[in-house]
Amino acid sequence: MAKGRGKRDKAVKRQYEMLPYPPRDPKDEATRLIEGSPSHLDEVNHYLFAGKCDFTQPFNALVAGGGTGDAAIMLAQHLADRGEAGQVTYLDLSTASRKIAEGRAKIRGLKNITFLTGSLLDLPKMDLPLFDYIDCCGVLHHLEEPEAGLTALAECMAENGGMGLMLYATLGRTGVYPMQNALKALAAGDTVSEQIKSAKILLKDLPPSNWLNKNAAVGDHKLDQDAALYDLLLHPRDRSYLVPEVLDLLATAGLELVSFIEPARYDPELYLKDRDLRKKARKLDTGKQAALAENLAGNIKTHSFYVRKAGGETQGLAKFDPEMIPFLKDGNREALAHTLTVRTSLTVHFDREAVSLPVPKRAAEFVKQIDGVRCLRDIQNDLSTDWPNFRAQYAPTYKFLNGLNLLWLKSS
Repeated sequence: MAKGRGKRDKAVKRQYEMLPYPPRDPKDEATRLIEGSPSHLDEVNHYLFAGKCDFTQPFNALVAGGGTGDAAIMLAQHLADRGEAGQVTYLDLSTASRKIAEGRAKIRGLKNITFLTGSLLDLPKMDLPLFDYIDCCGVLHHLEEPEAGLTALAECMAENGGMGLMLYATLGRTGVYPMQNALKALAAGDTVSEQIKSAKILLKDLPPSNWLNKNAAVGDHKLDQDAALYDLLLHPRDRSYLVPEVLDLLATAGLELVSFIEPARYDPELYLKDRDLRKKARKLDTGKQAALAENLAGNIKTHSFYVRKAGGETQGLAKFDPEMIPFLKDGNREALAHTLTVRTSLTVHFDREAVSLPVPKRAAEFVKQIDGVRCLRDIQNDLSTDWPNFRAQYAPTYKFLNGLNLLWLKSS
């Protein structure tokens, strides 16, 4: 077992030295900032710190398995935009990936990142300060023992801190693992370049009945990028999770779920139309609701979510309270308000699958009031109503937009 594990460890490291992933060109930092979930700083504040974190004060973040730098660069830029107190530690096994991430930071002039090379399993022995926030995306599912990796991260997190995690999801990756097994049989012992060549040939010859051909949610093998193809179909160590397995993994490290992203995808009422079935779904606890939604959707290919220590001090989700300030993720209230005015339903795409959602009543009216400055109490007063009526009328729009990860809250 130990010998096999060591061989796989070396194979994983070799992959990312030869094929840093995702492919990035540092020069692109001059024209764009890649932002996403988890770890967008405003999103972190909403889900882990009740919208009340002051990022002008010391804030210590870790990106464990930083790869070519997407999360580390985003976090560092967001923190730098708020002052000089926030710091990011980047950790990765691959020196080639680290070089790319360092190049990106240099182009941006970011001075608030410490770059380290190593394994997240060794974090408890590195004599680092405890972290207020930890990002670990696309890493744990490549470890021999994900439980040990998550436990190591939990040991390095402050009591009032939290994590943003991403794990592969089983149902949305239908077809991936049979193809991995096929390539192991056909390309065992080949060099990396020979494996990639075999994979490309095989993909051209797949019959229509092959599940990977049928899975519209998975497309990394169609990007014409060797690093993406290898990471999807030739990775030496790779597993996926169903929602109950995610929750079990968290429990092994003394952690608890705060929220999946986007929340709407994990609400079974998104997929259930029958009134009686919806009533039954509402009686389930949060974890069982999420598991039901996953089984109904069938195409969730990654689980992104926020966690905190079980029973810990992290404040968790921001609440729809009078003194909280609502703000749109992209800040484009005019366009969104117009869309909600002219449509009774909104079509969104989850992993390339179109889903139609009914627009709540008076949604456009609420969105028009959101300027990112005024709190809910101010908006309530402008609309000449009392708080109970305001909440009853507009909380459904908040839930609707937050469920799509378009609307967050912060303290005034």
